[in-house]
Amino acid sequence: MTAHNAHISGPPTDLAGAILTVDLDAIRENWKRLQAKAGAAECGAAVKGNAYGLGVDHVAPALWAAGCRTFFVARPMEGGELRHLLPREAVIYVLDGLFPGQAEFYAREDLRPALITIEEAREWAAFGTEYGRNLPCAIHVDTGINRLGFSPSAFEALIANNEIMARLNLALLMSHLACADEPNHPLNARQKTAFGALRRRLPGVKASLANSSGIFLGSDYTHDLVRPGIALYGGNPVAPDGNPMLPVAHLEGTVLQVREIAAGESVGYGATWRATRQTRVAVLGAGYKDGVPRSLSSRATNGPAQAFIGGRRCPVIGRVSMDMMAVDVTAVPVDLCQRGTRAELIGRNIAIDETAEWAGTISYELLTRLGQRFTRLYSGGESIISKAPPP
Repeated sequence: MTAHNAHISGPPTDLAGAILTVDLDAIRENWKRLQAKAGAAECGAAVKGNAYGLGVDHVAPALWAAGCRTFFVARPMEGGELRHLLPREAVIYVLDGLFPGQAEFYAREDLRPALITIEEAREWAAFGTEYGRNLPCAIHVDTGINRLGFSPSAFEALIANNEIMARLNLALLMSHLACADEPNHPLNARQKTAFGALRRRLPGVKASLANSSGIFLGSDYTHDLVRPGIALYGGNPVAPDGNPMLPVAHLEGTVLQVREIAAGESVGYGATWRATRQTRVAVLGAGYKDGVPRSLSSRATNGPAQAFIGGRRCPVIGRVSMDMMAVDVTAVPVDLCQRGTRAELIGRNIAIDETAEWAGTISYELLTRLGQRFTRLYSGGESIISKAPPP
């Protein structure tokens, strides 16, 4: 992929074996598509984990330029970093709740904790009293995923505690779907019903239930605010149906060498792949240090994995090693696969969800494990904000 008006980080492209191009225009378009699908609900954005590994310093301003105003991070430090990338009016929720003794940091950075226990609610309320005003926050209730959040009984105890409730500025009631990527799973309907009942206990407070896949379950799930993550970054929220999102991450490996091997010869560590015919092999400068899963090796459970070179899909052969991997390019015209040619590992021709399936994982893990050794190019996003104005 050619990156026009590209922002570059990492080594120059001619010094890196692997190159990641992040299409900021595709991220903006994906957000707009999700906003349209969400209807009357506001579309926020989950940018935790360094924007799912793609670089929050570029991704978050691009989302702001597209119209996104509400952002979700996991940790308070992520929230602090994000606060200095966006205008002060951006709303930032911290999904992991209120870290003990850190209320002052949240308040200083204007972060909203998604409170998950009554202890957190009590601490946030007490700090607000010291601070001189009730500070905004979310209440995260658990409706069936059994991770973070108030249980229904703990939620009832909270809203019955007038002393705490009087000192909380509740801006959002939220929960999280466990099986949204399986539309017919019965837990979706149970969680929807449970969340609806809890929502009625706090009339007038905005509500949020839907993640990326949840947006596609219908208007009963979208409520006032949706918070997509993986769909923004090109993952398919409605698999196995066709992906309605644009690809965002384009990972390429550079051909270091092309060699001919005879039938019977092996490739790579452990000699796990052996040629059955005269084979032309391209060795790419991309390995597990760069975030290419070792499980893409030629004995992958869901393989064989493939790369895209010279207009053709080519099987990965042998083991993926730290710095390189091998691909059978016998079917590719010689002039289309030479030293310096780039091979697509993830992108328009090799979907990220497809690569994840070959590797026996999910697109979330692939993105968040992308390495820092390769060159990163950011294409598009010409109108992004480079720095937030001072508060």
